[in-house]
Amino acid sequence: MADAFDVVVIGAGPAGYPAAIRAAQNGLKVACVDAWKNRDGSGAFGGTCLNAGCIPSKALLESSELLERARSEFAVHGIQTGSLALDLATMQKRRAGIVRTMTGGVASLLKGAGATAIHGSARLLRDRRVEVVAADGTRSELSARHVVLASGSIPTELKSMPFDHRFIIDSWDALELSAVPRTLIVIGAGIIGLELGSVWRRLGAEVIVLEALETFLAVADQQLAQEALRHFKKQGLDIRLGARVTGAATADGSVTVQYGDAAGKSLSATADQVIVAVGRRPYTENLFAADSGVALDQRGFIQVDEACQTGVPGVWAIGDCVRGPMLAHKGKEEGIAVADRIAGRYAHVNYEVIPSVIYTAPEIAWVGKTEEQLKASGIDYKSGVFPFAASGRARAMQATAGFAKILAARDSDRIVGVHIIGPMAGELIAEATLAMEFQASAEDLQRTIHAHPTLAEALHEAALAVDKRAIDNLNR
Repeated sequence: MADAFDVVVIGAGPAGYPAAIRAAQNGLKVACVDAWKNRDGSGAFGGTCLNAGCIPSKALLESSELLERARSEFAVHGIQTGSLALDLATMQKRRAGIVRTMTGGVASLLKGAGATAIHGSARLLRDRRVEVVAADGTRSELSARHVVLASGSIPTELKSMPFDHRFIIDSWDALELSAVPRTLIVIGAGIIGLELGSVWRRLGAEVIVLEALETFLAVADQQLAQEALRHFKKQGLDIRLGARVTGAATADGSVTVQYGDAAGKSLSATADQVIVAVGRRPYTENLFAADSGVALDQRGFIQVDEACQTGVPGVWAIGDCVRGPMLAHKGKEEGIAVADRIAGRYAHVNYEVIPSVIYTAPEIAWVGKTEEQLKASGIDYKSGVFPFAASGRARAMQATAGFAKILAARDSDRIVGVHIIGPMAGELIAEATLAMEFQASAEDLQRTIHAHPTLAEALHEAALAVDKRAIDNLNR
């Protein structure tokens, strides 16, 4: 006989485990099933984010940036470091330790909330029954009033150069390299490509980034994107736009990538390894039976409505396997919202105000509309920009690159977009997101007292600059 639950969540990544915890907090009987296996065969919760994405990449970004700063910046502070040496094994041990702590924390959180955590693969059957195959091959069946699909996503593979996980590697492989490549090609200049390229460039690799689009960071505000491109090139990243990869050949311990440029000329580049970072796709393999009633759209995402309900009563889907940006925080909020809806509580996810962050140096973050989107939609707007070079706090940090930019509707003064490139941009964007969530105007931010000296003053000054009233900006 099947074990009965109020809610069964399939997937324990940043969308699934919060859904399970919130459902348990709401007094429901919950099971959370996850099939993740590490390279050593061990199971772990947390999904790609904690095991092979957000968390380990930030660990390496932090370590590599410290090395970069020690080499290029510490002397300016009067700190003489002498000879520096990279101990990559210790750096990787630190990364792995952080991952173990975080994934173990998820298991503890589920247990503490009263949810049943199960290591194994799960498959949705008809009538909200879930077949579970444990790591040892044991099969069981769960029944539920509600099933939440949170299966996440996997790296997109290029047909012209499939992963061999040695020379042609994915983002997970790139986080676990045991030696620094002499030369490295990164295919894709998106968030993942830029972060991984930055890590290995700082650690000593010569990095070429091949981007098929002719526009750099096309999803971002282009004033911000061009500022970022300038800094990345200055740092030594060889970014080639309009580079459409056509194939690759491995020989004598290296990989040669063939690509065409914007003019149609055939070119090639050779490196020790190639990271393919051209995006991710929803992972739905063997997730549900053909007669379960769940449907996919043309791009392979699970079809849901704006409340994350599939076409099957009692079956929901959240996170990377459904429409919308593939961001951990978006998935988390969907998971919490669905758990509250199941319990009959009010829930809401504002898809218009989801921040994005790239954890390079300088950091890049944005929320809301870009200038290009506002122009295309015919919205009349005003803009205010404040450079970090005019910030006392940024100067004290030796981090003056970049700016904060605020876009506001001209008629209502409501803030419609905020774009930041500079120190701690990923933290500063939270204030902008909160302001937009509460539909604040530029004047609201202007009249909010910001502590001095702080990086957050850049947002205050950018808001003032919207109405040409900045105090500390010489270029106002």
